[in-house]
Amino acid sequence: MQLVAAAREDGRITGAAHLGSAAIGQQDAWSDIDLALCLAPEASFEDVLRDWTARLYGDLGAVAHLDVRRREILYRVFLLGNTLQIDVSFWPAEEFRAVGPKFKLIFGTANETRTAPEPEAKDLADMGWLYALHVRSAIARRRWLQAEYMLSGMRNEMLALACRRHGLVAVQGRGLDELPRDFQTRVARCFLQSLEEAELRRAFAETTEALLEEIGYADPEMADRVQGPLREIADVSGSRS
Repeated sequence: MQLVAAAREDGRITGAAHLGSAAIGQQDAWSDIDLALCLAPEASFEDVLRDWTARLYGDLGAVAHLDVRRREILYRVFLLGNTLQIDVSFWPAEEFRAVGPKFKLIFGTANETRTAPEPEAKDLADMGWLYALHVRSAIARRRWLQAEYMLSGMRNEMLALACRRHGLVAVQGRGLDELPRDFQTRVARCFLQSLEEAELRRAFAETTEALLEEIGYADPEMADRVQGPLREIADVSGSRS
């Protein structure tokens, strides 16, 4: 692979690893390339970033990029002209390690594995009821697209709780398709078929019950406290906004 060869030849790079699907042998036609680079302690982060960005644009035909930062690690995500996504992440030597199963060392030495924390159930539940309040006000104000947006957020928090319950990855929907088939069938009722008010109310009620069920699995005491207010919110028949 061209990028791996370039990393081996760059004296400022002391290690590299595959991340994502390539790290666990699950690449397909839609997978991106996800390469982690370990910088030597004496290397200039800005110089390495500049040179590798120029390489992606000059040699591989990148047309755009964006940055995602996690602590001291920078993930630079490139879009190539042929539609391929290439993620190159730049890691300080002391941070270079697996933070989950999708890490396969290519060369160099990685630090001891440190598992990234999963979202806390309480945080997911709290965001769920917060979204519900905004669904209610958007419907009351007849702002159908905003209501759909907030309902999608509420549903995503509920689905993240379900992933947590089943031991699946809750981040970015990665575990959703591994959820039990009967659960997926039920959750399908939480999706909108149109932006009609009656359909928004129906999907809101379904999502509320699904959210309450997941909160009940994670924290029964919290579910007891919020079920009354949440069901009242989902009725959306009042004039309050």
